[in-house]
Amino acid sequence: MNNSCVPSFLRAMAALLCFATGVCAAQTAPPETKDDTPPAPGYTVPALEIFGFDFLLNRYNHRFSGVTDYDVSLDSIRRNLHSSWVVDADPFKVNQLGHPYQGSMYHGFGRSAGLDFWPAMGLTFVGSAGWEIAGEQTRPSRNDQVASGIGGSFLGEALYRMANLLLEHGGGVSPFWRETGAAIISPSNGFNRLVYGKNLGAIFDSRQAPYYSRLQVGAMGTAQNRSGLSSLLHRNELQANFALDYGMPGKPGYQYRRPFDYFAFEATATTAGNFESVLTRGLLAGRDYEVGKDYRGVWGAYGTYDYVSPQTFRISTTAVSLGTTGEWRASDRIAVQGTVLAGVGYAAVGALNGVAEDYHYGVSPQALAALRIIHGDSYSFDLTGREYFVNKAQSGPGGHDNIVRVDAAFTARVKGPHAVTFKYLWNRRDATSTALGSRTQTRGTFGIFYTLLGHDGFGRADWR
Repeated sequence: MNNSCVPSFLRAMAALLCFATGVCAAQTAPPETKDDTPPAPGYTVPALEIFGFDFLLNRYNHRFSGVTDYDVSLDSIRRNLHSSWVVDADPFKVNQLGHPYQGSMYHGFGRSAGLDFWPAMGLTFVGSAGWEIAGEQTRPSRNDQVASGIGGSFLGEALYRMANLLLEHGGGVSPFWRETGAAIISPSNGFNRLVYGKNLGAIFDSRQAPYYSRLQVGAMGTAQNRSGLSSLLHRNELQANFALDYGMPGKPGYQYRRPFDYFAFEATATTAGNFESVLTRGLLAGRDYEVGKDYRGVWGAYGTYDYVSPQTFRISTTAVSLGTTGEWRASDRIAVQGTVLAGVGYAAVGALNGVAEDYHYGVSPQALAALRIIHGDSYSFDLTGREYFVNKAQSGPGGHDNIVRVDAAFTARVKGPHAVTFKYLWNRRDATSTALGSRTQTRGTFGIFYTLLGHDGFGRADWR
């Protein structure tokens, strides 16, 4: 990177940082005015964009991947159109992280062209099927169709809304650097805004959604480890974590009329392997409710995409759940927030040994319980538990996996938006196979983080 590029890079990162934290809101650059007359929705432009994106991705992979999977021909397309769908064995990150991100690009093209969530999701599903048939010469795979066509929309909607939240609120930086930051978050939305301006890619109106955001940077060390079949382990690692809760219940006048009017997003990058986790859950359909004068909540059907890789094993699921999210105002200073979900999805799970791919697919009943206790503007305590039960009888030898993940964190404000967080993360996998018997993998890590809080502090809703 030459010297002239450094200020550009820093300004783009500043735009993302200001969006994440809200601490630049006092600067002078105003946010762009939202267009009250969004573009008329249409399928032609996003469909052509998806076709062009897939063509370029195929050509890139054909040139640089070193494999013959992308040697597509009319014969391979005809064969795939008439063949049965299979479960493929591509690398785990390709199938469970790359394909959902590819699907998020499809979804972003549709949303920024004016399509609502469900039509954009339908276009994403069709786009994924088109890639499976004509983007690769291998037989189309149903696991990729779930990851791209469904998980891609759950991930893509969160990215699309976060990009538009940056554009809407401004972040205190110039329009150019807001555009740059938003394009990094959702490249397909950024493409449409660059090429078509406000004719496509108009700013999505959040309707003043309340949101809580935080950015953490720190170090984690291994406190407990039972690696099982895994052979590689970085005992100490640096991590960066970003989390956003969007549309938290309780704000007067805020309504849940559109999918993902409430969602939670969290991603953790690590020096031990790129991404330790990417976690998204959003309300697909539901309504808000009140219990007395001290509790506000929403309930309904949620769509979730989870990717978890704590070095020793990994799991990824796309699921639909029923549940609720709410806040109880215990006193003037104490607020208790929580989410409870239970549902079923399609999951990939396996050991991470650094030598060969070892994973399988199955139907996955799963549950989540999240709790946050907020004490004024002083501190918060977060506790989240997830459990996945994966039946692998349909892919390989019979058996099942039971995975539990518990994340506990205590955050104390130091001054202004600056805080310190102590975190403990525990993951356990119990795998049973008719061929290999029972195996257990456990890893616990403890860390300390510098935390930059958003403009909304610890995220207590303003309704009392």
